[in-house]
Amino acid sequence: MQRAVAQGTKAVSRTAAVIAGAAGFTGLGLVYALENSVSASSDAVHPYHLPWSHAGPFSSFDIASVRRGYEVYKQVCAACHSMKFIHYRHFVDTIMTEEEAKAEAADALINDVDDRGAPIQRPGILTDKLPAPYPNKKAAAAANNGAAPPDLSLMSLARHGGDDYVFSLLTGYMEAPAGIKVDDGKAYNPYFPGGVISMPQQLFDEGIEYKDGTPATMSQQAKDVSAFMHWCAEPFHDTRKKWALKIAALIPFVAVILVYGKRHFWSFNKSQKFIFKTVKGREPPKHQ
Repeated sequence: MQRAVAQGTKAVSRTAAVIAGAAGFTGLGLVYALENSVSASSDAVHPYHLPWSHAGPFSSFDIASVRRGYEVYKQVCAACHSMKFIHYRHFVDTIMTEEEAKAEAADALINDVDDRGAPIQRPGILTDKLPAPYPNKKAAAAANNGAAPPDLSLMSLARHGGDDYVFSLLTGYMEAPAGIKVDDGKAYNPYFPGGVISMPQQLFDEGIEYKDGTPATMSQQAKDVSAFMHWCAEPFHDTRKKWALKIAALIPFVAVILVYGKRHFWSFNKSQKFIFKTVKGREPPKHQ
């Protein structure tokens, strides 16, 4: 009887393990499907997947490209778009030295108040945010035909396609096909949902001049500013991957220690045998 119960218990345990394993694989499959899903849209072209230098699981940013991307943002994008989550201190020991970041901040005029509460403008310091081009959202919309330019701090992670989308959008301007009306001040871009975008083309060949002498083609500017926007959205990107490498290197050693500890502990407990004997003629004690 006991053997039959034990066998039944083992069978139930095996069945539960199989069900749990199947549920686990189903969950992993669902996560993979969601991460690699295709966002279907009838009015937007999906961007090509491009070979970004930081796209690999253990790849890091091309810091020279990120620095050039900041130049593009400063000379082109900052006229309309803000980056409210980025401070000049974020540049220190990442894409600039401390002296370079201080000089960059000092070139900006920051709206502030003096000791009496009167509004003033002062040179920026490392703890200041990158200055916004407009005082508020309504002013931004009024200056751009009713469409307020979005903040770019998290844009690289907020849009489906990420860096591919940003690059394709900046280089994808073209003449509107027949049947699509484009109002004055707007443009046609097949990568933008609906096709009609309020932002005209901003990047042109030799539109700016890089400090390091890199040819400032339109595609080069789009690639660099896309890298910079991703860095702004994830400034801890390289540090996270560096820690992942360290943890991956420690996993084999930790696994060996855990397996040895488990065998050392359970080898004694599993090998014990307890025998209980009853003495005939002796009644068990009665509780008072």
